[in-house]
This record gives sequence, C-alpha cells and structure tokens, in this order.
Amino acid sequence: ISILMAQFPAEKIAKLSYEFRTLGLGYANLGAYLMSIGVPYASKKAYAICGAITALMHMSSYATSAELAKDLGPFPGFEPNREDMLRVVRNHSYAVSGNDEQFENLSTKPMCIAPDFCPGYLFKAAKKAANDALTLGTKYGFRNAQVTAIAPTGTIGLLMDCDTNGIEPDFALIKFKKLVGGGYFKIVNQSMGRALQTLGYKNTEIKKIEEYIRGTGSLKSSPEINIASLKEKGLSDDDLAKIEKLLSGAFDINFVFNAWTLGIERVKEILNLEEKEILDRRFNLLAKLGFSSEQIQAANKHICGAMTIEEAPYIKDEHLAVFDCANKCGVFGTRFIPYEAHIHMMAAAQSFISGAISKTINMPNDATIEEMKHAYLLAWKLGVKALALYRDGSKLSQPLNSTAGVLFGIDDESLETKENNVSKAAHHVAEKLVYRYIAKRRRLPDRRKGYTQKAKIGGQTVYLRTGEYEGGEIGEVFLDMHREGASYRSLMNCFAIAISLGLQYGVPLEEYVDAFVFTKFEPSGMVTGNPTIKMATSVIDYVFRELAINYLGRYDLAHVPPESLKKDQNNQLEFEFEEEEIAPAKTPYAPVALKDRTEDLLKEAKIKGYVGEPCPTCQQFTLVRNGACLKCLTCGDTTGCS
Repeated sequence: ISILMAQFPAEKIAKLSYEFRTLGLGYANLGAYLMSIGVPYASKKAYAICGAITALMHMSSYATSAELAKDLGPFPGFEPNREDMLRVVRNHSYAVSGNDEQFENLSTKPMCIAPDFCPGYLFKAAKKAANDALTLGTKYGFRNAQVTAIAPTGTIGLLMDCDTNGIEPDFALIKFKKLVGGGYFKIVNQSMGRALQTLGYKNTEIKKIEEYIRGTGSLKSSPEINIASLKEKGLSDDDLAKIEKLLSGAFDINFVFNAWTLGIERVKEILNLEEKEILDRRFNLLAKLGFSSEQIQAANKHICGAMTIEEAPYIKDEHLAVFDCANKCGVFGTRFIPYEAHIHMMAAAQSFISGAISKTINMPNDATIEEMKHAYLLAWKLGVKALALYRDGSKLSQPLNSTAGVLFGIDDESLETKENNVSKAAHHVAEKLVYRYIAKRRRLPDRRKGYTQKAKIGGQTVYLRTGEYEGGEIGEVFLDMHREGASYRSLMNCFAIAISLGLQYGVPLEEYVDAFVFTKFEPSGMVTGNPTIKMATSVIDYVFRELAINYLGRYDLAHVPPESLKKDQNNQLEFEFEEEEIAPAKTPYAPVALKDRTEDLLKEAKIKGYVGEPCPTCQQFTLVRNGACLKCLTCGDTTGCS
C-alpha cells in the first residue's frame, strides 16, 4: 500500500521502487528503554537486547512479506535475484543464531546476538522470526526486497513522546533545544523515575534524586537567593510572582532574573541604572543586586537542578552507568558514553537492517584526529554501513545543548568550565574569520568570462549578461531592456549593480534566488528565446530562474528539464522525445520544437476568435476583447477592466 501511494522525484526512482518494493520500517526510543529497564547503554547486555529487538522486527517483516508474496506474488525483481536474496536472508538468520562460521560470501563478518547476555524470551522470539522468514521466503519468495532502516526520528520522536531518537542514547538527562525563531525549551528525561524504580529505590529516595537533578523550580527554601533575601534587595511581591512563574521551565536562573521579566523601567527603579547599562548583554541582574557567584551557583543548583545524577543523594555508584548519556550532563557532570559504545550498538543493529542507520556518534570537545580515525576503522571492522561523527561544540549554532553558557553567552563564573571556555574561544575566532571574509570585497578580474542570454518576456526583449570569476562562480549581473522607459531601465540597472555588489561581498546566490523567484509584476507571461524557461511572473523572476539553473543546477525552477533537450547539427536546441513516452498512435501531432508548438497554439487561438495571447493568471489562450482591455473566458480574470 505504501509503495503505490508514494511519490518520487524521478521516473527511474519510481520504477525501481515499484519493481523492488523497498520499505524502511524502524523504531525509536531504544536508549530510553534500556535506561528504564536498568541496563547501561555501553554494555554487552544492551547490545544483545538491541540486536534481538532489531532481529525480531526485521525477520518478522520478511516473514510477513513472504506471506504477502504467497497471495500477491513476489516483487518483480525477485526471480532474477532469487539466490542472492535468499543468501542475504540466510546470513541474517545466522547472525541471530550466533553461528558466524556459516556466513556466506562475506568478507566482513557482522556482529551476532550474544545469547549469554540476551533475555531468553527475546532471543527465542528472534530465532522463531528468523526461521519463519527463511522458511516462508524459500517457499514463496518475498513481496519486498528490503524492509527495514533506522531513521533519526527527530521531530516525530518528540511527538511520539520519546526520550531518545532511533537507537541513540539520550543527549543529556536535561537539555535545552534552541528554536529557530528565538527562545528555547527545556527537555527533561522522563525515563529516570522508571529506571530508579527498576533498580529498587524507594519512592522517597526517587523524589530526592529527581529533585537533585531537575531542581525545585521555586524560590521557596532556596539557599541565599530566596523570597526573603530578594525582598530585602527591593523586589516586590509582583516582581517575585513574575519570576516564580517562569522558574519551573528555566534552564538557568539568569534566564529569568533579567530586564525582560521585570521590565526595563522596573529594573531602572530598583537599581538606579541607565537603560544602556541594563541592555548590555553582559548585564547580570543578580550580580548587580549584590549576590556573589557562589550564592548564584548554589541557588541555581537548587532551583534548576544539578542536571546530572552524579553525587545525587542515595544513588549507588554501580548504577551510575545506567544514566550515562551521549554528553556530560550539565555543568557538574563528568561521565558520558564512550564513542566506541555508539559504534558497537550500531553494529548490533546493523546485522538485522536492510538499509543503513542514521545516527550521530557524539565525541567530546577535545576529541583528536586519531580518535576519529579509530572510530571509522572500528565501524568498518564491525560491518557498520554508514557513520557520522560529531564533536561537541564544533558548530557555531548547535541545536541541542546540555549547558547554558555555550549558546547563551552567560559570563557568570559558576558556569565557566574548560569546555565552555574552548567553545567560546572557537566561537570568537570563527566570528572574526566570517566577518573578515564577508566584509572584504572580492573583485572580478578585468577580463572575465560569462554569457549573454536574450529572451522575450510578454513581448519585451531582455538581455541578461553575467560576469564570472576564474573558477566559474558568478560575480556580476547586467540587465538591458531597450523598449522600456528610461526610469524603468535605470531602476533595473541599479538593481543589477546592487546584486553584483552583494555577490562580490559574499552573499550566496541561493539567498537571492529564494528572495526573488516568483515575484510578480509586468511585463510577465510567455518567455521565448530561452530553452529551459517558458513562463515568468516578472523580469526578476525570469532573471533569477535563469541564474539558478545555470549556476546552482536548480532544474526544479526550469519548465524544460535538461534531459529533454539535445543539440542538433545546427547547434540549435530542440526537444528530444522517447518513443515510449509519446506513442504516435495516441498523439494527434508530431513531436516538434516548443517554439513551433507555441506558435501553433497562438494560431489556433486566433482561429477560434481569441486574441492569441496567454492569460497572465491561468496562462490559457482564451483572452477576448473586453472594452479597451482583455478578459479570460477560462478563469474570468481581466487585464484591467471590470
């Protein structure tokens, strides 16, 4: 069903999908599941459970696919690939049983399920599914060539109320996600309580541990910075109510104690400061109220939590590994899952996946090149198909973070750690490099290459000329329109100069294309003289379509794809039609060049009594005279008269 309902970007891809009926079934929340049952992510038991769960999904899918093939027949490409297909399924079943000596035609042996570390019921279910898939597939074939893949399940994972994505561990017990439109929201791991219950902790102990990690979210009973001490500093009950309301969702108390919560005028009244000083990004309200860094740190830990389970009350050292995450948790955390464990987990699942695994291997900020090399080599040895490495803090904008200071630029000493300092330094250097590159104009050579394209848009002739750097990148644009008025031509020239300057100062052409394509004003309509663009809503729309196609390869903006064009002996562009696509018996006219076809439409429209021009709204050749203007009989739009 999903194959027939799917939409594909190209005919070849659609054809392959129909012939092989490939699927991509997967799962999410494995990391949270392992935590909730009290199994450390970096352990042989976790790898065995991951392998068994994946095998159960994979082999059950193939067994179901074989049952479908019994009634509907196998996928069209099965018979030519029958022996190879069955060999692949047999290798999957060998990985379930753990007999790596039976693998057929494999130079790199995949990771097998370790029965000594896998729960018996799960291992038994995986073996049964493997036997069913192989037996039914041998007898009936398979309806699908591939059935599984492990996707990242990012946004959909959040909507499914998952703590973790795909086979990932949690990023951190508490993290914040920076939003594109500004702001952030706090994400708290919901599996900690279940994990503590599984490990045998009492409810009172669990409450204290969770309070240590998450914080109280309130000024009540907070050390140093509380309702009483803040009233002494001049804050009113209304001020405290505003602050108290926001603390439960705050990642750091500095996000709440600021001028945006209390209001600039109110802060000026309390501290007797100038507005310029209050709006300075380094302004710290709590410090200005007289609280020390130690007092702020203690209050922050109580209200917003330590964000790590390390040193929490009642927690036993042997249980800490259960709560390890991909990164150090919060400012005070020191533990994290080693990158080798990520790769072993991928290898455990890869043995039972038709496709590959989309997963990020998190590495600490101080990871070395040698460690990167070792990660790739280990993944290859274990049979992992694809690998993505990410060093913490290597992006200027990192969407998920486990500490507040990295992204929000908090200068409070309580948040200063070695990693924060490294990240800030890297951020500062990168900003300078980007600024210097963008601020410097990159001039074109005096003698430059480019091209000139002549076209007509709605009857108006447009000449587009480009100038290029030595490497072929566009650096300037010229526009000429000889039949337009002097003011219009001057505006177009100024616009072209502005675009050229932007290109030379480093503005990407993609930004201009996204901004100006589909702009609509006259002249517009049918385009002649351009092989790939046949309609334009304005001159600007035409210009940036042309530039996007030639310099960015954006054929999605073309009306005629490049594969439909060929050069004839006279070096003129014309259409190429395949016999399969247009059968003579079903086509009332012979394949001709688009220009000839357009002229035929114009002549046909005039014969039928129309004026012979396309409607600017619906592009149909059904315009008739309506007073001094034109009216379209298809959509009812007019060119000016009511």
